[in-house]
Amino acid sequence: MNRSTVPKIVDHDARRRELVEIASQVIAKNGVEGATLRELAAEAGFSNGAIKPYFPTKDSLFEATFTHVFSRTNARIERRVRGLRGWDAVLAFAQEVLPLDAAALDEARVVVAYWALAAQSPATGQLMVQQQAQWRQWLTDWVAEALAAGEVRQGVSVSNAAEALLTFFEGAQIVGVIDPVGGSGRSLRGQLDQLIDGWAVWGSGSDKGDAEGESRDGAAG
Repeated sequence: MNRSTVPKIVDHDARRRELVEIASQVIAKNGVEGATLRELAAEAGFSNGAIKPYFPTKDSLFEATFTHVFSRTNARIERRVRGLRGWDAVLAFAQEVLPLDAAALDEARVVVAYWALAAQSPATGQLMVQQQAQWRQWLTDWVAEALAAGEVRQGVSVSNAAEALLTFFEGAQIVGVIDPVGGSGRSLRGQLDQLIDGWAVWGSGSDKGDAEGESRDGAAG
């Protein structure tokens, strides 16, 4: 058989992942409005029509891209917090969520772009609702663990503290994108310290100093 007549085997799952990764890079660089299918196809080295079998519409590609970014972030969080409890887990969570380096800042740009779409479409916003539910549960569990360990001041509400942390982490992604001063790594870490110190009772066994000292590139921002 003539080898030239043998059809090329395409790994469609790998192709989808490649397109989603390229889309996240283009959205981080150009925003949603600048992430046209033509631009994405050019970045991927495909014809415009080659994207259609994988993502028939721009919206379907964006949904897959945002799902990918959220899933990737959550996978990193799960690895980082494994074996940690209470405030130590919260501080480890912060290392993966706060925009402390260039890669995390690009990730935040993609998330903020998604929020802009979700604000105009309740259906689009469902993905964010699911993401928030996961983060809310984690934060609530960790604050409850700190309370059980005697590391929370008397009178502090676990649910209110968890909600305040969720609001801070989500807001930090916006501030990190638009404000180089208040959104710097140093500033965001200082704000988080101030927030937690208002609730926490730090014991001698706490790893706060170690957790704060662990940062990805540029964390001192």
